[in-house]
Amino acid sequence: MYMKAVSTRLASGAVTLVTALALSSVTFAASHREAPLIALDPAADITDVYAFRNWEDGKTDKVVFIMNVIPVQEPSSGPNYFFFDENVAYDFNLDINRNGKADDVIYRVRFKTEIRPPFDDLPVSYAGITPNPPGLPPAITDLDGPNSAGLGLRQTYQVSEIRGDKRKVLAEGLIAVPSNIGPRTMPDYEELADDGIFALSNGGRVFAGQRDETFYIDVGATFDTLNFRRGPPILTDVEDANDAANPFGNDTFSGFNVNTIALEVPISELKLSRGNTFIGLYASTSRRRVEIGNDHIRAQDKLVQIARMGNPLVNESIIGTGRKDLWNATDPKREKRFEDFYLNPRLVALINLAFGTSFPTTNRTDLVDALLKYTGEGTSCTGGAKRCSELLRLDTSVAPTLPESQKRLGRLAHDAAGNPKPDPAGFPNGRRPNDDVTDIVLRVAAGILISPPIGVPNLGDGVNFNIGAVGTSITTNGIYTKFPFLPTPFDGRNRRHIDCGEPDANPCN
Repeated sequence: MYMKAVSTRLASGAVTLVTALALSSVTFAASHREAPLIALDPAADITDVYAFRNWEDGKTDKVVFIMNVIPVQEPSSGPNYFFFDENVAYDFNLDINRNGKADDVIYRVRFKTEIRPPFDDLPVSYAGITPNPPGLPPAITDLDGPNSAGLGLRQTYQVSEIRGDKRKVLAEGLIAVPSNIGPRTMPDYEELADDGIFALSNGGRVFAGQRDETFYIDVGATFDTLNFRRGPPILTDVEDANDAANPFGNDTFSGFNVNTIALEVPISELKLSRGNTFIGLYASTSRRRVEIGNDHIRAQDKLVQIARMGNPLVNESIIGTGRKDLWNATDPKREKRFEDFYLNPRLVALINLAFGTSFPTTNRTDLVDALLKYTGEGTSCTGGAKRCSELLRLDTSVAPTLPESQKRLGRLAHDAAGNPKPDPAGFPNGRRPNDDVTDIVLRVAAGILISPPIGVPNLGDGVNFNIGAVGTSITTNGIYTKFPFLPTPFDGRNRRHIDCGEPDANPCN
């Protein structure tokens, strides 16, 4: 196959190389290039993971799981653009009985790549124009058939369900939606993407392809040692209640894309344990283990996990750099080995140094309870306590909120006067694409979950929504209302990054 030559270096080297890495300062951003080794392997780099009940009319009895990979895609990066790796297993790992072991159900997606004639003899991977001169294919308006002739690099994929030693194929031969090249090559990308939504045999749906990078954050200010564009970085109640404006930050990911796998599954098909309404979830990417000898390099059949993500910002804001690669390779059910990072969060110490605050930095059992436990399981990873497992937890008994009414702060949401107006369907009850996990995590780090709660102001990076989203089916605060729930990706010819000082953005400061 075309992609067989892709390196499998990470699977063999992760555990060995991590011991040589020096402990450095923690980082804080979305899961983009969050660990030294996975930063070298973007096709396996999980940027964000979402889990929520579908809010579409007639589909609220289904849950949606989304995994994004290949971070910070510049839309104009031709001629090859962006595609999934056929040597990577993309998995959604589920705990359906609340025991902290997310191996009850695994949904696995695997890809195959083909170069279609005549593109094996051409210097580009995609081409098309209508009306087309002799020798040039028509514009790409279909994923298959005559109007797909300009799709030179095409990927197909299979979706499987794994329960123990039983594996069931839910669909195969499906076609991934390619990158959005531009309006001449792909004149109606939204319709093309709609053709990339396929039914599964379990009553669900799946989509794989490029989408808009929905996560929003001021990455540049954050990585400049928390050099936010307001000091201290506190929003007024009015600003904090407005989910359709960025008070003082700049959305670094404006105009960038990601590759998305979106999976819809009927809740009844999951077969949750009796009396349980919770799903514990993490996404993972794996490669084959590599055997290296004196005279050979041989790929084995065994898959080795090289990246994972459950709750947002854990590897970035909690785990020390010297152990980030090990954390990526570790099953979440073994999170006890990282307990010290939760109990004594280094990020909070960094916040205190940067802003002169005195948020608690030791014995943070509130973080253990919030990130590693189901409700009511205690705050310890030792003794007779239930297993600590770093999973994104979704209570399927909570009704979904319609996109027009969703609040970016979830249970921390309030109105312009500061009165609580919680949205229980948002993070940390699962996670939706437009939940503001940056601001929520900042406030949790400052101690808002401590009992009794510490008086925490409206901390935030000043970015409240996904600015500049394009296409249709989008609310005023940038929420894409239908499956696969992330907006149309920016095209390569007309992409626009909305930077500070530009129309619709904040002044540069």
